[in-house]
Amino acid sequence: MAIKKRGSTLARQGAILAIAALVVRFIGFIYRVPLTRLIGDDGNGLYSTAYQIYTFVFILSSAGIPIAVSKMVAEKIALKEYGNAHKIFQVAMTLCIVTGGIGSLILWFGGDWIATWLQSPRSVYSLHMLAPTLFIVAIMGALRGYFQGMSTMVPTAFSQIIEQIFNAFFSIWVASWLMPKGVEYGAAGGTLGTGIGALAGLGFLLFLYVLIRPKIIARITKYENKESSLSFRDILYDMIHLALPIIIGTAILSVTNLIDLGMVHRGLHYLGYEEQKITQLYGVLTGKYVVLTNLPISLATALATAAVPSISASVARQEGLELENKINLALRFTTLLTAPASIGLMVLADPILTMLFPHQADGGLLLKLGSIAIIFFSLAQVATAVLQGLGKVYLPVRNSLYGSIVKLVANFIFIYIFDWNIVGAVLSTNLFSMIVCALDLRDIIKETDTGLNYGFVFGKPIIASSVMGVFCFLFYRVILWGTGLNSIATMGAILLGALVYFTILLSIQGVTMEEVEMLPMGKTISTWMQKRKLLKV
Repeated sequence: MAIKKRGSTLARQGAILAIAALVVRFIGFIYRVPLTRLIGDDGNGLYSTAYQIYTFVFILSSAGIPIAVSKMVAEKIALKEYGNAHKIFQVAMTLCIVTGGIGSLILWFGGDWIATWLQSPRSVYSLHMLAPTLFIVAIMGALRGYFQGMSTMVPTAFSQIIEQIFNAFFSIWVASWLMPKGVEYGAAGGTLGTGIGALAGLGFLLFLYVLIRPKIIARITKYENKESSLSFRDILYDMIHLALPIIIGTAILSVTNLIDLGMVHRGLHYLGYEEQKITQLYGVLTGKYVVLTNLPISLATALATAAVPSISASVARQEGLELENKINLALRFTTLLTAPASIGLMVLADPILTMLFPHQADGGLLLKLGSIAIIFFSLAQVATAVLQGLGKVYLPVRNSLYGSIVKLVANFIFIYIFDWNIVGAVLSTNLFSMIVCALDLRDIIKETDTGLNYGFVFGKPIIASSVMGVFCFLFYRVILWGTGLNSIATMGAILLGALVYFTILLSIQGVTMEEVEMLPMGKTISTWMQKRKLLKV
């Protein structure tokens, strides 16, 4: 019973972050659509060029710290060492202030050189706007890691939503204000919203921390005689030891984007493309394909974030059966969320782009060819989190390195030799995601001797999604024939397709009672479905 309860807790915490991620991405769609219409594919290219560099520097400076903190805090709280758990947070704050500050200085003073080397000199303004954001986000990461280590994802979830709301409003407002000065200034205005949003999210987390600090101190005082205090040096060593491979692994994933960034810009420049045309193509890749595919992937990332402290706690308590249950649950949830999204985007690629960008609908081929990577990227994200929770932090690094080598070679062939420009970048990303996913899953099975229920975890969601894809295509054609309106046909096909997906899942008993009970009014729905034998217990 305890195993089921704790597995359900993981699922609920993952669901909280997944819902927050869905809200955040939805808000992202709301503001990226008018932002794209405002600054165009050219501005999107400048915006995304700067953002990829910002992301990479952020990863190198502090991206692994929140995961390391959540893992370390979860282990200490599982052993009721609350004083050491809080000391871990204090060390993390100090480390993030230092590393975040260094990262900000690198972006500010190195922005000109980076932009020039990438053959995108106009992106320097966006890089400078993003520099202070690194410092803010680094501090926010330490706070999020501490809350996640306490097995509560609510602060992270709400801070993400607040951050995105401020980001959306100020990105559009500042971009529209600066756009008359030139597209490069409009793109820079869009990036400024990221910093303002991060500041709002940090303010919310600091407010929560101040609010609960008395309770934290009281609990530390209650148990302080039952634990031996860890030194600052020992905590820092363990934190860096944990964070470094995570940073390297995450950096390798980010390097795939940098490979695209560098090889698209410099490769197409080598092939004779003009700078503005290159920027426009890169804007289509990152402003449309990446934005649309990142929505379902972000849901998997949320579940992965919840999985690390939960799995770490199970390892610390030596709960083998519970660990197997959590691994199967995390992978299954990922497939349930991402399989229909992947196939739906593949089938409705052109209609969705036409609905969102009626006058700039380029990119349909990218979605058709690249949406399959959603499933593999998402499973790889969760599998990586599982391995990190198990303490096998170097295995995902190795697997990502293998995938990156393949992507680098494939990019060279597809872009430089075949001149497939951004299509080549998408195809090489597919190869990367498949390789990393397969290697990560292999390592999970090898390290834990976990028995994966392949039919239930992967098979049934993929079958239901495939049937849904056929119906989505038919629904779209019929509604478009009847109304002549693309937006109505697209939304109708999506809604009816979702209904078909869940109907097929139920008909093949592809949903469990535990999963239904996680939904709002889940108990009532579960009871109703069990009476009609629609639910697998």
